Amino acid sequence: MARKTISEFKAKSLLFEYLSLPYQGIEIKNNDLSPIQALEPSITYVVKVDQGIKKRFKLGLITLDVSKDNLVQAVELLMKKGFSRFIIEPFKKYAATEEKYLSLQRVRNGMQVAISTRGGVDVEEQRDSLIEFIIPGNNLDEIASALGVSLEFIKKTVEFMDDYYISFLEINPFVIKGDEIFILDLAVEVDSAGEFFVKSSWNSDDIVSSEKNKTKEEVSIDKLSSESQASFKLDVLNKDGSIFMLLSGGGASIVLADEVFNQGKGRELANYGEYSGNPNTEETYYYTQQLLRLLVQSAAKKKALIIAGGVANFTDIRVTFKGIIQAITEVSELLREQGVKVFVRRGGPYEKEGLSMMENFLKTQHLLGTVSGPELVLTDIVAHALREVES
Repeated sequence: MARKTISEFKAKSLLFEYLSLPYQGIEIKNNDLSPIQALEPSITYVVKVDQGIKKRFKLGLITLDVSKDNLVQAVELLMKKGFSRFIIEPFKKYAATEEKYLSLQRVRNGMQVAISTRGGVDVEEQRDSLIEFIIPGNNLDEIASALGVSLEFIKKTVEFMDDYYISFLEINPFVIKGDEIFILDLAVEVDSAGEFFVKSSWNSDDIVSSEKNKTKEEVSIDKLSSESQASFKLDVLNKDGSIFMLLSGGGASIVLADEVFNQGKGRELANYGEYSGNPNTEETYYYTQQLLRLLVQSAAKKKALIIAGGVANFTDIRVTFKGIIQAITEVSELLREQGVKVFVRRGGPYEKEGLSMMENFLKTQHLLGTVSGPELVLTDIVAHALREVES
């Protein structure tokens, strides 16, 4: 049957009750902020988008250590990004070295359990730290010992999976301090056919979607991608961000977006997306046009545009740059008024001609930040742009 993600709030409410643990989180949805009023003012909180989205911290969808007086503002800032469902919980302080990872997933031959003593946002980059078990087949004592929890905790978690028709459960990070267990982030997927049997413990109203309310620019790019042999993607992360990215190629796009977060500037990242698959001039022009509409509307005091990517195998750099230049020309006066600078790093077929064409254009428009080829380390272009918006 279909696996569906339920809200973190519902998943935690059920699991904490099952484990006889106190739970102090609240849910915000349907634009109703009134539950915040009942919260304790003497502690701080964490605010998270609760729509089944992975890598929320890296995407700027989690706000930490928020006082009660600032909770409404924190939620409203996330609402402006197009989200409608949130969870608020007491903020817990701990060291990154204390983060662990636990997941359970139904597979053909039983229940697959994965654990790691190096949990947190980078667990996917630390696959070598994962230890996997199969139930039945491995002793539950062995799993509990390797993770550093009680045997009873593992038993009850497995029973919870069975009783609530859960197909997948992931706790990351998972922090243990003495006798205290902190289940900080919880992701749960249920078997949709189980709704009849769980007596409304969870129901269709608890199933969440990662979809946000899309901007007209995002909708336009979805349409462009569906009609083209090339690939286009645009996700608005912060409409008032200062760093806008026009990226080519999936791998390079992820590296560059991650670098902004690695530099501690994730909240400044306005968008994520890419164009790839050898788009033509007209398509690249249209894609750039949509992105620039977002850029000029941003309320950020200082803004920069990064045009970057890896070394293309077959995309003619001149063709895509021609479309980008055409789109920038249309708003060049606005960009100058707003003090925007453009930072370029690209490589591939006809790169010398393309980079020269781009540099000359930006110079004449007084928009030049830097223009570089593959001799510049890919991530260094981010540092150049950040210096501009921080100056």
